[in-house]
Amino acid sequence: MADELKQEQLDLIQMVQRGRMAHDAQAQPSQMTGVYWLEAKPLGSYPVPTARAGEWRIPTSTAAMDALWARIKAATEAGELGYKAKISTTPAHGQADADARMIVVRTVDADDTADVERVRAALRALGIDAEITYTRV
Repeated sequence: MADELKQEQLDLIQMVQRGRMAHDAQAQPSQMTGVYWLEAKPLGSYPVPTARAGEWRIPTSTAAMDALWARIKAATEAGELGYKAKISTTPAHGQADADARMIVVRTVDADDTADVERVRAALRALGIDAEITYTRV
């Protein structure tokens, strides 16, 4: 009985996650007010994050967020970046400027310096020349 209940709970969580991803796939960050983050994930298989996951933090603004998000979202879905990317629809924690937004691109393992640098190079290839920072999650 407990196993059945656990499976039902997992099924419900997966259903909610699928609904969220379907919503986020069509959303424009500048038009969102009801959710704090929009997410994108690779459409194909991708390694599962480890307990040592990390993220690149990319600052942006309300004026630039939709165009930048479209590039990062497409590259994430194509499997060219990390296991997940997300964009804040309001100023992120620590951002005092009302126009400030944050995009994060998560990597599987912060200790995998080759992968961390691969993602950094891919972000630069997308035209991101702003100062970006990397941190463990």
